[in-house]
Amino acid sequence: MDVSAYAGQVGLQDIGSAVLEKAQQYLDALKSALATSEEIDIAWQYAVPELGEGGSCSLFGQLASEPYDLLKTLGGDALVAKPLLKAVTQITAFYRQHSQSDWFGIYQARQLDAHRALVKLAYFGAPSRAEFPLTPEFAAISNNSSVGLSGRGRIIHDVQAYVARGGEYYTCDPKVNAEACLPVLTTDGKVLGIIDAETFRQNLYQNDELALLLAVCVALSSIL
Repeated sequence: MDVSAYAGQVGLQDIGSAVLEKAQQYLDALKSALATSEEIDIAWQYAVPELGEGGSCSLFGQLASEPYDLLKTLGGDALVAKPLLKAVTQITAFYRQHSQSDWFGIYQARQLDAHRALVKLAYFGAPSRAEFPLTPEFAAISNNSSVGLSGRGRIIHDVQAYVARGGEYYTCDPKVNAEACLPVLTTDGKVLGIIDAETFRQNLYQNDELALLLAVCVALSSIL
């Protein structure tokens, strides 16, 4: 997928040529990083917050007694799941190396029993929710679910101002002041998943930071 075409698909067609050029540079470097054959540690399980009544929100600072079993969610076969998790782990490491974000996660859209959800495959930062239901009801309170359903990107430069205006927002960490949530798409616009980046400072997701996010999404389009 072309970086410029992707930006247009997700509603970011006006970001400028300098950002697109930088995104292509990041994409080339990311492809080189993915081509390495070195072993990498994969998180098959990870800690998650306890969910509040009804499971609608995370209780910040309170971890569930059991970790989330990602391998089980992916079908239980490590040999089948390993290539996917290795790739997303490498991309997460690349992103962390080049970004000033305080949190970042890669989610894949999957059918789970009777419902469809975004499943967190790899991340860095504080423990956070593992699954976001892909339903209109949950999208009303969740940026992630909203982007996962619409296929349109969302950059929030000031979280408090966004919430004050009535924007849908799921608070995992009250210190977060800006967020970038972008879909991962096929060439014909099908949503394969999303990426979510968060920072404790306002107005981070512009220029090179935005270019890096675009490159990650384009790379993930052939992986998720």
